[in-house]
Amino acid sequence: MRDDKEIEGSSPTKPLVFAYYVTGHGFGHATRVVEVVRHLIASGHVVHVVTGAPDFVYTSEVQSPNLHLRKVLLDCGAVQADALTVDRLASLEKYSETAVVPRASILATEAEWLNSIQADLVVSDVVPVACRAAADAGIRAVCVTNFSWDFIYAEYVMAAGYHHRSIIWQIADDYSYCEFLIRLPGYCPMPAFRDVIDGPLVVRRLHKSRAEVRKDLGIGEDVKVVIFNFGGQPAGWHLKQEWLPAGWLCLVCGASDNQEFPPNYIKLSKDAYTPDLIAASDCMLGKIGYGTFSEALAYKVPFVFVRRDYFNEEPFLRNMLEYYQCGVEMIRRDLFTGHWKPYLERALSLRPSYEGGINGGEVAAAILQDTAAGKIYTSHKLSGVRRLSDAIVLGYQLQRAFGRDISVPDWYALAENELGLRPSHPSMEATEKSSLAESCIGSFEILHGNLLSLPDTVSFLNTLAGLDQAVDSSEKRLQREHMAVAGVFNWEEEIFVTRAPGRLDVMGGIADYSGSLVLQMPIREACHVAVQRNHPSKHKLWKHALARQQAKGQGPSPVVQIVSFGSELSNRAPTYDMDLSDMMDGLKPITYEKAKAFFAQDPAQKWAAYIAGTILVLMTELGVTFNDSISILVSSAVPEGKGVSSSAAVEVATMSAIAAAHGLNIPPRDLALLCQKVENCIVGAPCGVMDQMTSACGEVNKLLAMVCQPAEVKELVSIPSHIRFWGIDSGIRHSVGGADYGSVRIGAFMGRKIIKSMASTLLSSSKAGANGMQNGNGAYCDEFEEHGIELLEAESSLDYLCNLPPHRFEAVYAKKLPESMFGQNFLDQFVDHNDPVTVIDSKHKYVVKAPARHPIYENFRVKAFKMLLTATSSDEQLTALGELLYQCHYSYNECGLGSDGTDRLVKLVQEKQHCKSSSERGTLFGAKITGGGSGGSVCVIGRNCVESSDQILEIQQRYKEATGFLPYVFEGSSPGAGKFGYLKIRRPAQNAHN
Repeated sequence: MRDDKEIEGSSPTKPLVFAYYVTGHGFGHATRVVEVVRHLIASGHVVHVVTGAPDFVYTSEVQSPNLHLRKVLLDCGAVQADALTVDRLASLEKYSETAVVPRASILATEAEWLNSIQADLVVSDVVPVACRAAADAGIRAVCVTNFSWDFIYAEYVMAAGYHHRSIIWQIADDYSYCEFLIRLPGYCPMPAFRDVIDGPLVVRRLHKSRAEVRKDLGIGEDVKVVIFNFGGQPAGWHLKQEWLPAGWLCLVCGASDNQEFPPNYIKLSKDAYTPDLIAASDCMLGKIGYGTFSEALAYKVPFVFVRRDYFNEEPFLRNMLEYYQCGVEMIRRDLFTGHWKPYLERALSLRPSYEGGINGGEVAAAILQDTAAGKIYTSHKLSGVRRLSDAIVLGYQLQRAFGRDISVPDWYALAENELGLRPSHPSMEATEKSSLAESCIGSFEILHGNLLSLPDTVSFLNTLAGLDQAVDSSEKRLQREHMAVAGVFNWEEEIFVTRAPGRLDVMGGIADYSGSLVLQMPIREACHVAVQRNHPSKHKLWKHALARQQAKGQGPSPVVQIVSFGSELSNRAPTYDMDLSDMMDGLKPITYEKAKAFFAQDPAQKWAAYIAGTILVLMTELGVTFNDSISILVSSAVPEGKGVSSSAAVEVATMSAIAAAHGLNIPPRDLALLCQKVENCIVGAPCGVMDQMTSACGEVNKLLAMVCQPAEVKELVSIPSHIRFWGIDSGIRHSVGGADYGSVRIGAFMGRKIIKSMASTLLSSSKAGANGMQNGNGAYCDEFEEHGIELLEAESSLDYLCNLPPHRFEAVYAKKLPESMFGQNFLDQFVDHNDPVTVIDSKHKYVVKAPARHPIYENFRVKAFKMLLTATSSDEQLTALGELLYQCHYSYNECGLGSDGTDRLVKLVQEKQHCKSSSERGTLFGAKITGGGSGGSVCVIGRNCVESSDQILEIQQRYKEATGFLPYVFEGSSPGAGKFGYLKIRRPAQNAHN
C-alpha cells in the first residue's frame, strides 16, 4: 500500500495507481469499465485492469502505456445456456469452482499483487472477492455497478435447494468490505453496501455521426434500419428475408464467420464499434444488458427486447426503458418465427425521452480519483454488511414482496411500510362495505352472484371498471398490463368474475400425497379472475397476435389472450396469447406432455400454463369444445413463494371463471381435482390435492378436514372462538417444483415400494410356513402368527403410506428401511416407485426413511389435532395442540425440508410461549413450517386475544431486526371458490365504451 497520500480532497500531484477488477459476465461490464478507465488515464493515472475480456475491448479505446491488462477471471457471472437463457445451477457451480474452492489462494495472491503494484485504490465491477482482497492488503475499495451478485444469485439458490446457499453469504460479506458504492441508473436492490453515491449512465462515446456510419455502410437516410444485437445468436437459428418489413435493413452483430444472410441483412465485423451503429439505427432488436440499455437511452434509439430467463437485473433495466418510452417487449416465439413487423412499427412510434446524464464514466473517474487521493466520502455509520440472514440476501424475494412496487429500487429501506400496503381485513365495518358495494354496482350491473361483502372483490371490480378509460389516459407511464386488458375486453358484453383464496396449512402438509388427513384454512388473500368469451370475428386482438393470425391467412380463429396483474413483480411477461388450435392435434387435444413442453419454451411466459392449462384439462377430461375466443384477466393478492398456495388459487379461480362463462356446472371437489391435473401434468409441479381442495371447497373460519385418498372431504371443522391461527412469511421463497420437495416426495414413494416388497416377502414366508407347520389341533404355530397374514396382505398392497399405523411401521419395517438410497440402486431392485408425477434421477441419492416415516406419523398427529380442537378450552388443550405443530416442524427438518428462516420463526414463537416475565404471559402455543417446506411460511397457533396479536407483531419486528426482512403476517379467513360462486357483470349501456 502506498503511503504518500495527498491531503484529503486535494488533487493528486503524482499519478495514482488503480486496480480495476471486472466481472467475467459478458462484454457490457468491460465496455462501461473502459469508459471510466479512459478518463482515469486521461487524468494521468495508471490503471491495472483485471479482466477476462479480449484485449481489443480496452485497447481500441485506450492506447496508453498507463493501461495494464491482467488476464485473471475471479468470478464467472451468469453462465448462459444460450443467448437468452441463464443456466442457474451451472452459474452457481461455476462460481463455486472459480471463486469459492480456490478462495484462500485467490486472497493471498491478490493481496500480494495489489501491494506489488502499490495500488492506491481497488475498484470492482462487480467482483466480490476483490473487495475482501483489498481489505487484506490494507487498501480502500469502491464498487461501480448497477447490481451485485448476491442479488443476482438469490433466485438461483432457490432452484438449487440447500446447495450453494453459502455462496450468497460469502458474496455479501465480501461486498461489506467495500467502502462505498457508485450506483448506476437501472440499479437493483444491493443491501450489502454501506454507503451509496448515485451517478449518471456510463455510456461509450460516439466516434462517428449517423450520416457517416450510414455512408460507410452504403445505407440511405430513407432506409429503416434495425440493429440485431443479442451478443451471439441462438444455435441453429437462421434469419430470413421475409422477417423484415419491406424496405428495411438489419445490421447483425455477433454472427459467425461462416454464417450467410439474405440480402436485407448486413453482417457486422466482430470488432465493429456498436455505439456508432446503434445511434445510426432506427431501432434495436436484442436482449437487455447494461451496454444495450444505456446506449439505447443515451442515443434515444427505441429498443425492441426479448426477455432473458433468470437474469434478475433485467426487470430494473426494462422498467427504466419503458418509463422513458424507449422499450417494446417482443414475445420470444414471435422472435423465432419472424413475426417482427408489429414490434418494429411500434418501436418507430415511440418518442424516447431520457434526458439524464450520460457522462457516468467521467463522474465515476473523478470520484475514484478523489478517493484514491484520500478524500472520505463515507459517513462511517455503523451498519456493516446488510446481509439479511437467510431471507434478505435472497434479496430478489423482497422485491417480490406482497404490495411492493418494483419501481422503488430502494425497497429495503422502506420495509416498515409493508404492513400499511396490505389490503383491508374482511372484518371492516358494515357501513364501509355497503358504500363500497354501492359504488361498484354503479359501474357494473351485477346480473348474477353476490359480492358477499368482500372488500377485495369490490376493489377488483372498481379496478376493472376503470380499465377501459386507461386507453385515453395522457399519463406518460401506464402499467402495460392495464392497457393490455383495456384492449381485449368488449366492455358492453358480459364478463364473468370468480374468486379463490390461498390456504394456510394448519396440519397435514406434505403428507397429502401419502393419503393423510389434512386440516387447511382458506386465507383472506385471494385471486380474482375475469373471463369474457367473444366470437373470433368480434374479438379484439393485440397487434402481434393479429399479425400472427393474418400470416396464417385463415381469417379470424379462436384465440386465448391472458393478462396477469402484478406479473412484473416476478419478472414475468404480463401478457400471454395463443391460438386455441395450438391445443389441438388434429381433432383431439394435444397430450399433457406436449402441452408441458409448449409452455416451457419461454420461462418468462411459463406462468400461463397455470391459466391456459385449465382450458386443455377441460378439453381432455370433460370433452369441452371451445369455439369462441377467450379474454382472461388474473389478479392475485396471494403472495407467490410463501407456501400459501398461490398457484392453486390461480388455477381454481381461472377454471371456475371459464366454466361459468361456458355454462359448465362443475362441483367444487371435481373442479379441484381437475386443477390438480393442471399443476401435475401441464405445469409439472408434483403437488398433492389439498391446496386446490381448500381453495375450491373451503369456508370462512373453518378448517377443511380432508382425507387425501384422493380427495374426500370429511367435514368443515369450525375453529373454536378461543383459538386463532396466523401465518408468518420467512421471506425464503418456496416452490413445490423445487428440488427438495420433489426429492422428499420421491423418497416417500420409494419407502412405500420397499415396505410393500418387505410385506410381500413376509407374507410369502408366513403362508409357506403356515401350510407346512400346523399343530395337532389345526392351529398355526405362534411364529407364523407374529405378523398376521391379513395385516401382511394389506401391507403388501399398501396404496397410501398413511394407511400404515405407526406401531406397525416401527415394529416391522422401520429398522429395515434404508436411511437413503441412490436412484439407480432403487431402480435396479424395484424398477419403479409408482408415482406418476415424479421421475427418479438415477444419479441422485434420496433420503428414504425420514420421508416415509413423516406421513405415517403426521396422519396420526392430524387426527389427534382434530380431536383436541373440540376439547374443553384450557391451556393444556392449547399446549397439546402446539406440541403437535412442533413435532410436525421437526419432522419436516428430518426430511430435509427445513430452512434457517422458518426455524428462526418457530424458535421466536417458543421463546414467547415460555417467557418467564411476570408482566407477560405466553399466549402463543406452537408453530410449524407449512406446505412444501424449504422456506415459505410458518403456521402459528395461539389464544384469540389482544396479547397474542401483540406477540405476533413483536415476533415480526424481532425477525426483522435479526434478518432485515419484515415478514408478512397472514391473518383472517375467507370463503372458497365454491361458496363465492361467480359474478356475471355488464356495464349499463350509458357507461359502455365503444
